[in-house]
Amino acid sequence: MLGPGGGNPATVMIFHRVLAQPDELRPGEPDAARFEQVMLWVKRWFSVVPLERIATFSSQPLPPRPLAITFDDGYADNYTLAMPILRRLGLNATFFVAPGFLNGGRMFNDTVIETIRQAPGLQLDLRSMGLESYSIGTTAERLAAIDRLLRKLKYFSIEERTERVTAIARKIDASLPDDLMMTDQQVLGMKRAGMTIGAHTMSHPILAAVEDEVARAEIVQSKQYLESLLGERVDLFAYPNGRPKQDYASAHVSMAREAGLKVA
Repeated sequence: MLGPGGGNPATVMIFHRVLAQPDELRPGEPDAARFEQVMLWVKRWFSVVPLERIATFSSQPLPPRPLAITFDDGYADNYTLAMPILRRLGLNATFFVAPGFLNGGRMFNDTVIETIRQAPGLQLDLRSMGLESYSIGTTAERLAAIDRLLRKLKYFSIEERTERVTAIARKIDASLPDDLMMTDQQVLGMKRAGMTIGAHTMSHPILAAVEDEVARAEIVQSKQYLESLLGERVDLFAYPNGRPKQDYASAHVSMAREAGLKVA
């Protein structure tokens, strides 16, 4: 929660995906029916305002119980499922997009989840890859395996992370989706529908885990890509994973400021 200018506390809701149906391997992601139920509750009890109005601490007074809705990463279901619900209810949201995955890309976490979903048997032995052997006999064990893998892999360099998840998928010959993320045209459609687009790096590294020149390029290039696509300034940025000092540091705040971002 944010307290603009010491005034009303403001709530920021963070989503990643809205699913067509509940998914036992993505228990934290609402399906469309649940998302609409939550948005109806939000509309009844809060004043939904654009994130930039809260985050820039505008001198304009905020309404009672201000709340901003945000999405991270750039999943296609943000466009196909979440946005129609938001528009039907007259709500706006900010979508933080990692452009490196648009147009058929896939985030490393989705490669892990879909591989674990398809892995046969009771055990997935990845010790030859410098990882562990994971029990996968039950849904709970598969969820635990996903969590352990993601916690480790997310802090690798971009190249090593990609190599590791590719090798994991290859080990079981997983059939992986290539339609999880938005296309350029869908991002444009978001803008035309009145939604706000923010940057989220190009390829979602943990900034504190990569070299400074890599972090700077990830920030700058994501902003430039989206500005070229949208034909307008992109002022908002979300740090991947987002934990201060652990996932990003003061140096990355300076990089975002130097890139011309108003809010990060």
